[in-house]
Amino acid sequence: MVVEVFTEQEKIENDKKLKTDVAEQQTPEKQEQFLLNVNDKAKDFTLKLVDGKEVKLSDLKGKVVLVNFWATWCAPCLQEFYDIPSKILEPFKNDNFVFLAISSGETETAVAKKVVKLKKDGLDFNFGIDSKEIIWNQYAKNAIPKNFLIDQNGIIKYVTVGNDEGNLDNIASEIKKLLSK
Repeated sequence: MVVEVFTEQEKIENDKKLKTDVAEQQTPEKQEQFLLNVNDKAKDFTLKLVDGKEVKLSDLKGKVVLVNFWATWCAPCLQEFYDIPSKILEPFKNDNFVFLAISSGETETAVAKKVVKLKKDGLDFNFGIDSKEIIWNQYAKNAIPKNFLIDQNGIIKYVTVGNDEGNLDNIASEIKKLLSK
């Protein structure tokens, strides 16, 4: 094991280089992450929620919709969830905005069990189940979490992959822009 000591300035420069290197490495990969991209029309779907209700994307026309793909075993997905109430839900609770969290490839039982725990932790939003990955296979592939921000006309306006620092702040900013139109 090697331990190195850096000045604060050296640490800042090393962090910048690391972020740049990571961004350069991820760019082609991130492009291969999405089947639908910015300015594509969102594919319509009917999502079964954990409470048994159904939501059809086309019925949400006129609203800004954030579709989040996640899984019960995905630590970055769950970490992201804990910031969603304060950064996304609370600021837009009185606006024409809907958040849909879609668990892909998991049984209803597994999702329902995880949702009980999440609700105990104060995370109470529209949890949906895509156990056969029908919706997922129309939107994306590879890594999760993935977010698709859809405008009032059903057009994808912003996408993210992973739970990178600043993702939710950027999404919130984009939601605000769309709601101001």
